Order: sequence, then C-alpha cells, then structure tokens
Amino acid sequence: MNVSAIDWAVFWPPVRLSLQVALLSSVIAAIFGIAVAWKMSRTSFRGKIVLETAFMLPLVLPPTVVGFILLVLLGRKSLLGRWIEAVFAAPVIFSWWAAVIASVVVAFPLVYQTMKSGFRGIDRDLEDAGRSIGANEWQVFRYISLPLAGRALMTAFILGFARALGEFGATLMIAGNIPGKTQTVPTAIYVAVDSGNQTMAWAWTGSIIIISFIMLLLTRQPRDGKA
Repeated sequence: MNVSAIDWAVFWPPVRLSLQVALLSSVIAAIFGIAVAWKMSRTSFRGKIVLETAFMLPLVLPPTVVGFILLVLLGRKSLLGRWIEAVFAAPVIFSWWAAVIASVVVAFPLVYQTMKSGFRGIDRDLEDAGRSIGANEWQVFRYISLPLAGRALMTAFILGFARALGEFGATLMIAGNIPGKTQTVPTAIYVAVDSGNQTMAWAWTGSIIIISFIMLLLTRQPRDGKA
C-alpha cells in the first residue's frame, strides 16, 4: 500500500465517526446491559428463557434483518418514527444517531451475556452480608456487586465497543452511507472496494484492525500478574 497515495481528508471522517458511534453506543449498551443482566441474574420468573433468547437474537440474526426491523420501527411512516421527528424536528433515519441505535442493538447481546456471567460469578454470601448490615439493593449493587464484577464490566464494554466499531449491515440499512455524515469505516471500505480504490480500502481496513486489536488485547490483560 502506497501511504503517500492516501487521501487523508477522505480517510479521517469515517474513522472519527466510527469511533464516536462505537464509544457512545458501547456506553449505552453497557448501561442497559448491566441493568438487565443484574436483574435477570437475580430473579427467576415464567418465560425468562424466552426473554433471554430474544435478547440474544441480534447476535445470530443477519445484520440486514436487524436493519430492516429497525427501519420499520423507526421509519418516517411508523408511529415511533413520526414521534421522534416531531420531538426533534428531524427524522432519526439516515442520521448518525441511526448508526448509534443499530450499534447498540447488535452490541447489547455481547454486553448482556458477559455481565450476566460476571454477576453469576459473585459470591452471594458477600451480597447477603451487605444486606445484613442494612444496605439496600442499590447499595449492594453499587458497592459490592459492581466492583466485584469489574473485570466482566471492562470486558463487556470493550467487546461492545469492538462489535459496534465493526457494524455494517444494520447501519447501512437505517443510517445509509452519506460521506461526512453517516459513513463509517465498514461502509467506507465497502464503497472503496466497489469503486476499485484499493489504497483507501487497505487504509481503512488497517485502521479498524489496529483499533480492534488494541481493544481486544485489553480484555486479555493478566489478572493479579498471572498470564
């Protein structure tokens, strides 16, 4: 790849937008994933397995299917889409917020499953000890459960970030590929390859590989100095 042939003015906008979308969506997915995982790991009710299966669906469904469903739910002809447009004076479809929504949906299953495993690995006696000295459920969660699941939280956030960074199909369906507005690195790579611009395709591919490698490397840091 000839680095001097890279058009940096074209290269950076998709990278910046991808990082912006991935960061925001991973934070949102982490908030919802932590809350739902905590509740689901501490309660049992009829239909729980069905609900959990629904939570995991975006992980196995084709991204275009996820994108189509979001398009139907958030499109300008839907009730929710019209409400959003009335409140914010602009449709959510084909905006960078649409890319965030798509990324949240596809990242949520990874965050949820990781956090649920983290919460299940906590010694319940420690939580009961907190309750025995007068701590309410929020205090038990905030000062005991969440710190003890800290490693799972970091892993969940990073996996959610990496998944959001690489999201393509659903994003293309509801956010489109508008340069400088909704074009992320995956969609930019698609366009570059389709137009025969191998230099830019390799540049964007290299950037997303490097970022993803660093994020995944962080999840494999040794615990207590042990590899």
